[in-house]
Amino acid sequence: MSAGAEGTGSGTERGSFYEAVGGIDGLRRLTESFYVVVRADPLLAPVFAHFTPTHVEHVAVWMSEVFGGPARYTAELGGHPGLIRNHLGLSITEEQRARWAELMIATAAKELPDDELLQRRFAEYIEWGTRIARSVSQPGVEPGSPGPVPQWGWNGLV
Repeated sequence: MSAGAEGTGSGTERGSFYEAVGGIDGLRRLTESFYVVVRADPLLAPVFAHFTPTHVEHVAVWMSEVFGGPARYTAELGGHPGLIRNHLGLSITEEQRARWAELMIATAAKELPDDELLQRRFAEYIEWGTRIARSVSQPGVEPGSPGPVPQWGWNGLV
């Protein structure tokens, strides 16, 4: 990592967060590597036993939009309400949430650029997002209108 990787201000001197994570190709590599690890994890493998390459692509497309890339998740997959609907009734435990986050953050450390601020912001997003996913996955939750896809960048939630 270069000196000054912490950066200051909005991060605009660093380019977009989406570009920094490698765009859709970088996010695809990340999610593909991540789900290889998940499918071998004793706690998470049963949860994801029937997930497909399509699911892996949807995660990459979601993160792409969150990090400032094209709004494909909104255009093609129902946006934020669609993502929330996909988690309804899953009854994600805190142990599962924490393990998913831990594995994703560890995979990002290997797959995304070695940039302290990028890694920190990515991890913050994963912790934030997985807490929401766990919350809406509980029995009887009525999610209401979650609004548009959240945007996350060099300064966190936009």
